[in-house]
Amino acid sequence: MRQFEDEGLAQFSYAILADKKIVLVDPARDPRPYYAYAKEQGAKIIAVVETHPHADFVSSHLEIHQDLKVPVYVSKLVRATYPHHTFDDGDTLKISDQIVLHAINTAGHSPDSISVLLKENGRDVAIFSGDAVLIGGVGRPDLREYSGEQATQREKLARQLYHTVHDIYATLGDQVLLYPAHGAGSLCGNAIKGAKQSTIGAERSHNLAFQQKSEEAFVQQILADRPPVPIYFPYNVALNRRGAKPLLASLSGISVVSAAVVPHALSTVLDTRPASEFKASHFPEAINIPERSKSESWVGTFIEPKDGFYLVVDTKQQGQVQLEKLAKIGYEQFVKGIVLYGDFAGQPSTAFDQSAFNRAQDQYFIVDVRTAEEAKTGPVFKGAHNIPLAELKAHIAELPVDKPIVVHCASGYRSAIASSLINEWVPKAQVWDIGEHIKSYKQSVN
Repeated sequence: MRQFEDEGLAQFSYAILADKKIVLVDPARDPRPYYAYAKEQGAKIIAVVETHPHADFVSSHLEIHQDLKVPVYVSKLVRATYPHHTFDDGDTLKISDQIVLHAINTAGHSPDSISVLLKENGRDVAIFSGDAVLIGGVGRPDLREYSGEQATQREKLARQLYHTVHDIYATLGDQVLLYPAHGAGSLCGNAIKGAKQSTIGAERSHNLAFQQKSEEAFVQQILADRPPVPIYFPYNVALNRRGAKPLLASLSGISVVSAAVVPHALSTVLDTRPASEFKASHFPEAINIPERSKSESWVGTFIEPKDGFYLVVDTKQQGQVQLEKLAKIGYEQFVKGIVLYGDFAGQPSTAFDQSAFNRAQDQYFIVDVRTAEEAKTGPVFKGAHNIPLAELKAHIAELPVDKPIVVHCASGYRSAIASSLINEWVPKAQVWDIGEHIKSYKQSVN
């Protein structure tokens, strides 16, 4: 078994190798690492299994099917429109005389989730859980309610998840290895530990979902304090149901355009340059989401998956990197063009006046865009308004235009994003980003 990790999306995918044959489970958007692994092993990819239509990333299952002419296995409940074989309770996929994969319907995270139990000579060895059971937690049951279908209501899914945990997973032996589709930092679950694999025994002892014996208490716990669902999730589910275009072909049609011809007043502009460069000069009302691990998730949180946008970078090489990151969430098709900013004469951001702020902090509307937990455990400014970055748009009407707004986070990354968004959404507002200056304030508090 080989695990592949996408650290930015905290996503795991797998290659199960036996007798020079490989079955892939939940492959990421770029199929090239799997092809390279098969070549390295002198093996042949014979099938792809999808545990569910993923919400936080786009899978390469259709591209692999088209490239290698191999079948894709997925639950009939997915209602997939790409060529596939249904894979539900009682169905099996034989890799070798010893290794057989068994499908188990495990609703809860989604109504169409399956888990894949690997048996060797009839003995339970490992289970590929998708987002049903994660290390230390379980998948969120609230990611499908946008569809309006009764079967996808969050409480019903939470109850299904309870039975998945206690009627299916809890019956497995302690020695069975657990291989989830996500790790710590994923938006698809909570309380996820930093490990990359676990065992049923370890989860039985340490995962609160296993320890919560009451269905009512389980449902209440799982549904408590759910963060908002990123706006790109429904789009990704729909795209995975029909299958995405081949990665390189989808990227090849995106060209470089001059900054001078970008109609920025009529278009969304995503600037991925460092915050310092953005603050020195940028397109008016551009959104600054600097390049960093997980930056693609923030793009999918704030840019609707329907309108085109221009992608601002420093070099063509950076443009290619950004396109491949956007492709992981299916956003490459919305890029109207790559803009090399260069020495374009844009506008600067209003610089943070630390001396003026220090003299009269009570004269400013201070916005702390860290998570609620971060703000509670490590307050920095008295009277600050905690609006987590992911929830900023929902609270934008609460921001004043009659006094300066000062934004901070833990390091300056999230505050850079937040200040650019406020400038776009509330053009009349006066916005200062504390940025990296926050470190000196945190030290004084500590």
